[in-house]
Amino acid sequence: MTRHLLGLGHRTVHHIAGPQQWWAARERRQSWHDTLAAAASSVPEARIGDWTPRSGYEIGRELARDPGVTAIFAANDDMAIGAVHALHEAGRRVPDDVSVAGFDDIPVAAHVTPPLTTVGSDNAELAEIGLSYLTAFLADPDHEPTPPRTHRHRIVLRSSTAPPRA
Repeated sequence: MTRHLLGLGHRTVHHIAGPQQWWAARERRQSWHDTLAAAASSVPEARIGDWTPRSGYEIGRELARDPGVTAIFAANDDMAIGAVHALHEAGRRVPDDVSVAGFDDIPVAAHVTPPLTTVGSDNAELAEIGLSYLTAFLADPDHEPTPPRTHRHRIVLRSSTAPPRA
């Protein structure tokens, strides 16, 4: 998602991270960071949320005060939706002034205003991969199982992201 936002022309992407005790939150934050660094973009400080729309809203209020913020990637859709709410209250239009994207492709993401660009995945495939890994471990706990195959996520493009205004 960070690569997508940079590809639209944003100079950098701000991140609303999930709680860092969660593996998924750490992985999403690291990927965001590594993508910005590889693109030689500035890496702003990640703001840490708690997966809730409320935390996205509170962090979104802070980001809305900075006119240099043109793109936000939240570690889940709930926080992204909260950020969109805060930006709207601050008079910042999504995506005209700020592009916002989330992660998870929750059902409501397609039905908020504007519909949220997000990262989706095949949860049935993820469950299959996890169960396969767990089964191999339980069959022989002393033998390290083959690492699970890589799961590919997909970008679900909706109307909450756009090129930055000139």
